[in-house]
Amino acid sequence: PDSYFTPTAEDLKAAQATLTARTQALTNAPLQLRATREAAEKAKRDRWPNTTIRIRFSDRTQLEKTFPSTERIQSIYTFVHSSLRDDVKPVNFLLYQSPPKREFKVSDPKIRELSLVELQLAPSSVLLVRFEDDSLNRSNVPAPLLPALMAQAIELPAPPAFGGDADAPGRAASSHTKATSDKGKKVPKWLK
Repeated sequence: PDSYFTPTAEDLKAAQATLTARTQALTNAPLQLRATREAAEKAKRDRWPNTTIRIRFSDRTQLEKTFPSTERIQSIYTFVHSSLRDDVKPVNFLLYQSPPKREFKVSDPKIRELSLVELQLAPSSVLLVRFEDDSLNRSNVPAPLLPALMAQAIELPAPPAFGGDADAPGRAASSHTKATSDKGKKVPKWLK
């Protein structure tokens, strides 16, 4: 029954109490000693010894490689750089995540010294590539990868299209609903 899914006042109070207790526990938590923090980080490294990174280009082409979780972001930059065509290698690029947008600049000393686990990229993450040359960032430009890598590429299913040709069936459906509404059936405004 529908009443099963409707929260009662008691359910809401219990959820609020749980949330309040959790917030208080995080707020009032004691500062951790260095040894405790290092033990927690070691536990993370032991839990995820390897990190799988997918590099996505603007045309949705992806590279994937598994790195040791203790590696630095420089290893990923080196991997991407070695996968680029010779004519594109001189062009600088940036690896980032979105959303929320987090840029992983090798020039940033805070990021350069952290491992993949410390950057919260373990156990797997997707990083996007943005080139300094905007002509390489367009979605209609193929990824500037080595021909040997492109020959090994596997075609993934196409994403759903929301514009252009996809509107044609929608227009047909809306004309159908208009036809049925003209016959006397009332169609809600939000459905039209």
